[in-house]
Amino acid sequence: MRRTGLRYLPLLLLAIAWELLARLELISSSALPPLSHVVVAWVDLMRSGELVSNGYASIYRAMTGLGLSVLVGSLLGIFMAWWRPLNAFLSPLVEIFYPMPKSALIPVTVIWLGFGDGSKILLIFLGCMLPVTIGAFNGARSSEQALVWSARSMGASRLRMLWDVVLPSALPELLNGIRTALALSFILLVSSELIVARSGFGYLIGFLGADGAYEPMFAVVLTVAFLGFAADRAFQAFMNWMLRWRT
Repeated sequence: MRRTGLRYLPLLLLAIAWELLARLELISSSALPPLSHVVVAWVDLMRSGELVSNGYASIYRAMTGLGLSVLVGSLLGIFMAWWRPLNAFLSPLVEIFYPMPKSALIPVTVIWLGFGDGSKILLIFLGCMLPVTIGAFNGARSSEQALVWSARSMGASRLRMLWDVVLPSALPELLNGIRTALALSFILLVSSELIVARSGFGYLIGFLGADGAYEPMFAVVLTVAFLGFAADRAFQAFMNWMLRWRT
């Protein structure tokens, strides 16, 4: 408990500093409302159901896009490492699109699929697939050759070697890629909803900010931040459970 308290002490200090800065008017309350007012606004949003309904829309988009990216990216990365012609064909595409700002694809996805859920899911899928693919590829390529040769000498088929040797070796890098994609999914979600959406966290932030309702706007921003934080912590626990065999 003491270690956990020390770990999250900076968050408590940040909350206290926020409240004091706003209360003492060192920063304009219109730019940074007191944290206590933000908490009250969060409770009001929950009671009205606005936060829940928009949150459901956002979480559905994020999890669908992320799930598809994990499925496709994992298979693509492993097969790129396993089959050289596929790697030669796809590597230039991955190298070109990986450093590109993924938010630049927002207008493209809207032109293709309109303003509904499909454009946001496609954007998250395309943006998150690359880190997953690279993680799976690097992990599969780093498979210990001695284990591969041993499995081959014992008569294992290529599919059996892929499942029993390559996939466990790729798992740490693959999970790190998924963790990166998880954080990226929240960024792409809010970015797309701020620009082209009729529901969701990003839409709610933009609507409240344009209306001058800064307390509820900050409440939604903090909700997104804490959801991202909780998702990352939960995935870290899942990673430790999946990789417990290494210890």
